[in-house]
Parts: sequence; structure tokens; C-alpha cells
Amino acid sequence: MDTLTALADHAIRRACGFAGLGIGTTMLALSFDLALALRTAGAMFAVLCLGLLASAWHAPRRNVRHSELWHLLPGTAAEFARALPRGEAQRLITGIQRQRLIWHAERIGILAIGVWGLGLLAWLGRAFGG
Repeated sequence: MDTLTALADHAIRRACGFAGLGIGTTMLALSFDLALALRTAGAMFAVLCLGLLASAWHAPRRNVRHSELWHLLPGTAAEFARALPRGEAQRLITGIQRQRLIWHAERIGILAIGVWGLGLLAWLGRAFGG
């Protein structure tokens, strides 16, 4: 169970890392205006959060044998998962995927709110601070 959780986290964090790279690059491109860069990053993090939530919603209906988590399973865990009845492996692995996707979406949602807040503070500082 811990192996499945760790592998699910690995797959999700890899995807979020690539999304973060794109968000960071966009912020760098908009670095001439800090408030704009932060607001844009907040919106992009919110879209990432919604994407993770949509993936969590869709997880139970997706064939687990076509998922990245299935391909990441090490030898003994893969043999164990293959030995389970198909419905049981599907239920177990998609349940873990869904739980971890929601956990990551919550953290990224908090990050989006925080970045939006920083963008608002930067805008207020520019508007009223001179």
C-alpha cells in the first residue's frame, strides 16, 4: 500500500513539476510587471488544480492497466497486482490515485490562492504606494 502511494505521488509530482516549469517560465516572461506575473501564475495554478480534480473524478472510470502508475509498479508489486482479480486491482489502484490527486489538488489550490494574494498586494503597492 505504501509503495502504491509513493509511486502515485511520484507520477503526480512529475506532472506537476512540468506544469510548474511552464508556469515559472511564463512568470519569467512577464517579469516586467510583478503584479501581472503573479496574477497569471495564480490563474495557471488554479487551472492545474482543476485539471488534477478532473483527473481524480475520471480516475475510477479509467482502465488502470493503461495508467502511468501501473507501469511504475516494481516487479513484485506488479505480480501482486496482476494476481488480484481485475476488479479488485482496479478498485485498489484507482482509489489510491484518486486520493493522492485530490491531496495534491488541495495543496496547489492553496498555492493558487496565495499567489493571487501576492499579486493583489503587488498591485495595491503599485497603485497606492507610488
